[in-house]
Amino acid sequence: MEWRDQGIILAVRPHGESAAIVEVFTPAKGRHAGVVRGGTSRRMAPVLQPGAQVDVAWKARLEDQLGNFQIEPLRSRAGVALSDRLALAGLSAVTTLLSYALPEREPHGALYARTEALLDLLGQMELWPLAYLHWELALLEDLGFGLDLTSCAVTGATDGLVYISPRTGRAVTQAGAGAWADRLLPLPPVLLRQGEGADDEVAQGLRVTGHFLNEMLAPELGRKPLPEARQRFVDRFTARLARGAAG
Repeated sequence: MEWRDQGIILAVRPHGESAAIVEVFTPAKGRHAGVVRGGTSRRMAPVLQPGAQVDVAWKARLEDQLGNFQIEPLRSRAGVALSDRLALAGLSAVTTLLSYALPEREPHGALYARTEALLDLLGQMELWPLAYLHWELALLEDLGFGLDLTSCAVTGATDGLVYISPRTGRAVTQAGAGAWADRLLPLPPVLLRQGEGADDEVAQGLRVTGHFLNEMLAPELGRKPLPEARQRFVDRFTARLARGAAG
């Protein structure tokens, strides 16, 4: 059994004396692991970095075996990430969330395309947090937990949507919320792709997507806690936002 594709490295861990088990995300094969012989060597270790774009060939005797990878570098994103702590935290959030959430060997072509486009924006940190928020929405959608922000769950109205039900992920108007408003999540315009996508709205949006990652996705994965890298990115983004407001 064998295949070849391009992909993004999600995770790397040592295996034996000099090998590494590498997880990649490819358009056709989804999240897929394999052994790289000599993966911890001086030549390969700099290549096998989370977020790197690679050409990967997998081979095994049987389809259900772990198998071996041959990996060739196409594009490294380490230099961009290491130049900015927020970019590094963002890169780690993306790769660890994918490793956490994606089922093994199941293709997610549309999500892959969005992920590659997001990582290619890493050097533009004035745009990246908003793009990341939209990526988290796409991740929830692709895994079957998409938010329904098209109309009010109570009245059916399509205008004046200001809340989200924390239980169903559906939008609600002020009139529809009534006395239950204090139990609902705020719906920032940025989640409706309205307005300029101000950073404070992005931060509010990340609190919303974080809620649904925790309350919808995590239970389906045996309530494994979300990767700490996701919260580190949110914390660094909100800290940068606070410094900007203070300045």
